[in-house]
Amino acid sequence: MPDAPLFTPDGRYLIVRGRLWRRADPALPGAERQALVDALMTARRAVGVALRSADPDALATARAQVDAAKIALGERGTVWWTDGTPDENRKLARNSSYAEWWAAVS
Repeated sequence: MPDAPLFTPDGRYLIVRGRLWRRADPALPGAERQALVDALMTARRAVGVALRSADPDALATARAQVDAAKIALGERGTVWWTDGTPDENRKLARNSSYAEWWAAVS
């Protein structure tokens, strides 16, 4: 059984192979969040179809849909927290403001 996911103490990021990935906005209502996740998964499937069919126009459209869903979820774009802390999405945890915490847990 895989290990449980690891989140930063403030809950803003999921850690995958030592890298920070911004989580969805926890303030999103459940039904809205689920609709956005469904849209994201549909767009990701469309990316796969476009890649397999070598259709550059469909690929561009599908990737734009993935981006739009991720922005709506709060995983990209403007951060969803309001305390002024900068976004550290995609940084290695060891090179971030979470470095001390990461050293203790990894």
